[in-house]
Amino acid sequence: MPIPLAASELESYDKIILGVDPGTQIAGYGVIRIQKDQMSMLQYGVIHLSKYSNHELKLKKLFERMIQLIEEHLPDEMAIEDPFFGKNVQAMLKLGRAQGVAMAAALSRGIPIVEYSPRKVKQSVTGNGNASKEQVSHMVSHLLHAELNPEFFDATDALAIAICHHFHKNALPGSKSTGKKSKKGAWSAFANENPGRIS
Repeated sequence: MPIPLAASELESYDKIILGVDPGTQIAGYGVIRIQKDQMSMLQYGVIHLSKYSNHELKLKKLFERMIQLIEEHLPDEMAIEDPFFGKNVQAMLKLGRAQGVAMAAALSRGIPIVEYSPRKVKQSVTGNGNASKEQVSHMVSHLLHAELNPEFFDATDALAIAICHHFHKNALPGSKSTGKKSKKGAWSAFANENPGRIS
């Protein structure tokens, strides 16, 4: 369950980050709050998409769930994992579509987005770019001081993506907490500079 912000916290919180690990069978998400540079977890979980009969329906359900999470937590920024390059072209195309749908949900609500490679996320969170999912999950639990379900690797990966974003302190246009320039190449910057190409 999401943790609502108390009235006193509304004035002091710095940032809420939504991390997303996109997928076509299972998509992970994690929401963290930053207060005075201290991290805490608001929610994490997975979206099961394998039960839907076709790819279009999966994308629709993913979009709807992303919108629901955004409306529940009002994140300042989204951090999402870059699709990795694989040999299966069809699988890569489908994964790219899933990432695009999650990004479209954020863009539709004016939320800035930054992408991170899996290796960069692992390096940022564990210090090892080749860390296993178990190692990432363990470090995420340690950093957030939270007991996490070790079987929810897609969800703990999403939390790791959000933590990675915080560690890099990317400040983007539209953020409630700062007016610094965006990371070069961020999707939010593209959307701001090319409004006619986003529908």
